[in-house]
Amino acid sequence: MPMARPKALVTAAVRGPGLDLLGELADLTLDSWLDQPTLRIYDAQQLADRMESEGATIAVVESDRCAGPLFDLPLVAVSSCRGDPNNVDVAAATEAGVPVMRAPGRNADAVAELTIALLFGATRQVLDADADVRKGDIYKDGTIPYQRFRAWELAGKTVGLVGLGAVARALRWRLRGLGMEVIAYDPYADEPTVGLDELLERADVVSLHAPVTPETSGMIGTAQFAAMRPGVVFLNSARAALHDTDALVEALRSGQVSAAGLDHFEGEFLAPDHPLCHLPSVMLTPHIGGATYDTEANHSRIIAEDLCRLLAGARPLHIVNPEVLGRK
Repeated sequence: MPMARPKALVTAAVRGPGLDLLGELADLTLDSWLDQPTLRIYDAQQLADRMESEGATIAVVESDRCAGPLFDLPLVAVSSCRGDPNNVDVAAATEAGVPVMRAPGRNADAVAELTIALLFGATRQVLDADADVRKGDIYKDGTIPYQRFRAWELAGKTVGLVGLGAVARALRWRLRGLGMEVIAYDPYADEPTVGLDELLERADVVSLHAPVTPETSGMIGTAQFAAMRPGVVFLNSARAALHDTDALVEALRSGQVSAAGLDHFEGEFLAPDHPLCHLPSVMLTPHIGGATYDTEANHSRIIAEDLCRLLAGARPLHIVNPEVLGRK
């Protein structure tokens, strides 16, 4: 008997050829979390209820919680449109025999590009200069812009990448294209890297790209900022939990860190009265590194192609729990 055409609930933002392929594989209910008037992220019970009401056996999600009651349903697969499917209880999925797919590298170029923007924004004081023009304050306090906005060029400087995953590799060739020397620290990389102490000693720019684990949480603190070169530029487009924010503020105030660019904050929020909001040469963005239409097209393609493999009886390239394959 031919297998019935599956139904998929898609709460992730999807587009491009990957969306077309998903439509060939399954009957789709498209309800992106990004198309809602307010933030909507389903908890495990809400997602299970929605899946059951739609009669869906495939979940394609980005931020919804996949756990508990979801795995009481007869599922074909759960696809998390993230590099790290930390919204999925993988152990529970494995126990239930449900394949879990992910989308590694989907936003590598997007985050790399934003990191470059943070670097230029912080070192060339782009926003401050823009504000002066808009306010008609070009000759602020009797000075000229060349006096206020002089900066060191990036060409010839050394960048230290902490972590050498997909984002860091996408950033590396861009930095080299700017004429910068790039070194990296990653004890799990397939290629040689330097030690963290050497990186902090040599780098004019330190950029964080590690995942948050017990090993990396808070890895850059007071001692590490003190070990950096005086006047270093600090970037974090990965996760705020990787560095000690209070230590960063003190390093900025002392001048040990001359500029910083951050795309993440604890709890995804920074109070307007936080010291970072009032320090010069600090560029702040609200976790928008991956916010590109290309990221959506990329994860749509990766997920759709792996679902195609799964439904054809082949092994998906990006399955998190391959041990469930072949179970009856």
